[in-house]
Amino acid sequence: MGCGKSTVGRNLARKTGRRFVDMDAYIEKKTGKTISEIFAEQGEDGFRDIEHEVCAELAKKSSLIIATGGGALTFERNVEVFRGKDMIVLLDVPLERIRYRLRNDKVRPLLQRPDKDKAMTELYNRRYPLYKAAADITVKGRSTPLKTTHAVMEAVRHFSLDYSDLK
Repeated sequence: MGCGKSTVGRNLARKTGRRFVDMDAYIEKKTGKTISEIFAEQGEDGFRDIEHEVCAELAKKSSLIIATGGGALTFERNVEVFRGKDMIVLLDVPLERIRYRLRNDKVRPLLQRPDKDKAMTELYNRRYPLYKAAADITVKGRSTPLKTTHAVMEAVRHFSLDYSDLK
């Protein structure tokens, strides 16, 4: 969370002509509830089950740019539904920058606690190795959203060229 997935994803969709899907917004529309309401009513496990159903649903579609929720790809079952069908790109953003971007966040359920900085550190340290393991490509997300978008496009192009003989 806070790495710029939605902003960069929207930019990529505009530049490639693909459809952008923000998974959290998709879940909210599908359920008629906010992510916070789902967490409050069903807990994190209930939310993660819905999230997995949506991952499986979206993985069956083509020509999408998907910004998964912050925790989606920390679960192997979600990674597996995308692996081989889609390219997973990690926007690698340092924790300090994420902290700055999320300093005024009032909507992410996992950050709504008095020790927000500690929560961010714990989430980052737990999730980062899982993100790295899931990613086909890693792109530094330290620049502007537009520069990051171009960096993703270039990395995908190189990845596709490097592995085109395997298809």
